[in-house]
Amino acid sequence: MASKNRGAINAGKPPSQRQLRVGEELRHALADLFRRGDFHDPELSGLNITVTEVRISPDLSNATVFFTTLGGGRMDEAHTALRRAAAFLRGQVARMVNLRHAPTLTFEGDTSFDYAQHIDTILHSPAVARDLGRVNGDDDHDEDDEDDSWDEEEGDEGDDLDDEDDSSESDADEAGKGGRRGS
Repeated sequence: MASKNRGAINAGKPPSQRQLRVGEELRHALADLFRRGDFHDPELSGLNITVTEVRISPDLSNATVFFTTLGGGRMDEAHTALRRAAAFLRGQVARMVNLRHAPTLTFEGDTSFDYAQHIDTILHSPAVARDLGRVNGDDDHDEDDEDDSWDEEEGDEGDDLDDEDDSSESDADEAGKGGRRGS
């Protein structure tokens, strides 16, 4: 009963330093395995797989491996091949990483790159650019705004005041320095 409650307690916690460190070690080991490509499965050896992240459970017994393929294509095929090879990969990782027990590996396709590309496409769409008022390089306002003049006038006046204040302060400093040297 204690193990069930502990899982519920750890559900909201961020990963510990040990979890992060072991996850990175597993990611490097798996990346090295995929780089070498020494697999008996022809479907797996023909894929270019990148391991983007490894999340490991608090007790280090389960690891979720997030992966993507080169170009983002053939993800379903890669997922099937990785599930088939999970036991073999676990054995290989056990030889490469110094852990008491090798974690059980589960594989998930990493969709964060697709999501980032989707957001980037939306942000660069003409509709969003129009809503932001940046069509044809016009960063100020649309033609329908009637009172655009206050922006420029207020900015110019503020600049003139700052310049006058700076020059009078520097004149006073020079006069003060000159007066001290002479005495």
